[in-house]
Amino acid sequence: MGKTSTIIEHALPDKKPGDVLFISDFRGIGAETAIRKTLSRLTQRGKLHRVAHGIYYVPKIDPMLGELLPSAEQVARKVAEKEKVRIIPTGIDALNRLGLSTQVPTRLVYLTDGTPRLLTIGKAKVRFKATTPKKLALRGKISRLVILALDELDTTKPDPERDEKLRQLLLQEDEVDLQHDLRLASGRVHDYIVKLLKSTPDDAMAPAK
Repeated sequence: MGKTSTIIEHALPDKKPGDVLFISDFRGIGAETAIRKTLSRLTQRGKLHRVAHGIYYVPKIDPMLGELLPSAEQVARKVAEKEKVRIIPTGIDALNRLGLSTQVPTRLVYLTDGTPRLLTIGKAKVRFKATTPKKLALRGKISRLVILALDELDTTKPDPERDEKLRQLLLQEDEVDLQHDLRLASGRVHDYIVKLLKSTPDDAMAPAK
């Protein structure tokens, strides 16, 4: 284990505070058991912090706030990047990001084209849930979230305040991206958005058919 331990310890100074590391980053330099033991020992010495099974990060210290732990979302995105898969927020998370819900999800769920899995990151649970290529093809920064959010909403019930907020958000979207995403939306959501964009601020949206 000596050689494996030495290589890993010599590699740490090249890492930046806050960097997320995976056991798989060190494969090829020694046995899996030796890698795990080395990372565990470095964690005990405070050189690393374990945030999930097989996932560590280089401690980042703020003079005022102390140690800054990565958020569950940051770790999830690092996992997706590492595994070269795509992830997008589910409708509930999209509602929160758009300011249409104050409910803070107790479990983060991402749609992905990767392997479904459940991560325990500190006290948080992060689930990767398989989805269709169509949903992952949504590309507008705003329209994607709106479409995902509308999948969770009952659009048959008029809500003028919500509708106007969504309309204003969609007006900020790139027209090409918006049209691209509309072609991928369900018929119900497509018709709702088209009607929404044709409305005026004083209009009260009629129930969608």
